[in-house]
Amino acid sequence: MSRIRLAVIGAGAIGRKHIDVITQVPQVELAAIADPSPQAEALAKSLGVAWYADVDTMLEHEQPQGVINATPNTLHVPCAIACIERGIPVLVEKPVAESPERAQELVLAAKKHGVPVLVGHHRRHNALTAAAKALIDSGELGKIVAVSAHWILQKPDDYFDIAWRREPGAGPLLVNLVHDIDLLRYLIGEIEEVQAMTSSATRGFANEDSAVVNLRFACGALGSAVLSDCGVSPWSWEMNSAENAIYAHTPENCYLISGSKGALAIPQMRWWRYGERSGWHAPLLQETLEVEPIDPFILQLHHFVQVINGNAAPIIDAADALRSLEIIDAIRQIAPTAA
Repeated sequence: MSRIRLAVIGAGAIGRKHIDVITQVPQVELAAIADPSPQAEALAKSLGVAWYADVDTMLEHEQPQGVINATPNTLHVPCAIACIERGIPVLVEKPVAESPERAQELVLAAKKHGVPVLVGHHRRHNALTAAAKALIDSGELGKIVAVSAHWILQKPDDYFDIAWRREPGAGPLLVNLVHDIDLLRYLIGEIEEVQAMTSSATRGFANEDSAVVNLRFACGALGSAVLSDCGVSPWSWEMNSAENAIYAHTPENCYLISGSKGALAIPQMRWWRYGERSGWHAPLLQETLEVEPIDPFILQLHHFVQVINGNAAPIIDAADALRSLEIIDAIRQIAPTAA
């Protein structure tokens, strides 16, 4: 069986991660890289694949069977639509767009042309996520009451040498919290109401560097999220889940979920519940769920192959990703900013 030919648009940090994953999955091969930077040209040459500065030229010449779109946020929609109009399934990195309005354009284009769009909220593919969702859906935690999420880490100063990372829409709300919002929606259900505050006091850029968010879920649960890209802490999915070796691993938890019958700490997967007696005077029993670690980017790529072959619908399509983006946009709209 011939391998599926994939192209990658954008060879920054996340694009290089996708390229590395492609080399690990035998069902696919990298056909081309589209990115105007000299670094991308050098990377393509080192890998022995075609390099293009222009997306349209690459799509016309290479005619890949699938495309991974890892461009900056503002280019997600135009590059994805260029693929869709040619009938090419596309995996679009998160966030699906820089605004709900732009995301809606992608939703409509995908529907018009009947081309599947998979959005790169890769945590949905993580085995930890699958185990957590199975436990929650089983009813073992009872009615979900409260949820807390933490994403606090210190991005290095040179991360911001790239100009667009200092601009509105490139702060941790859209770049990072959108992952947590998507995962909480996936695990707990839809979000109906938000409250928020943001701050840019530490870095002083045009976007926020820290935020606190309160959430009300349709199921009645309440939640909170604290995030910052300029603080020191051991609490973030990147550092706690060990899904990406470039981040130092700290065996802590960044999601705490409490229900009427039990609690779950993620991603260390500690399940707490009462035994024969319940109530605050009774001891809690604790069990750690065993989960086999598998790189979720590899699982995501396997799923994308199924989508390309028409054997599966995207686990998260543009319309679903739009709902997470709408939550982030609501947070940005209502959040007062302390400069």
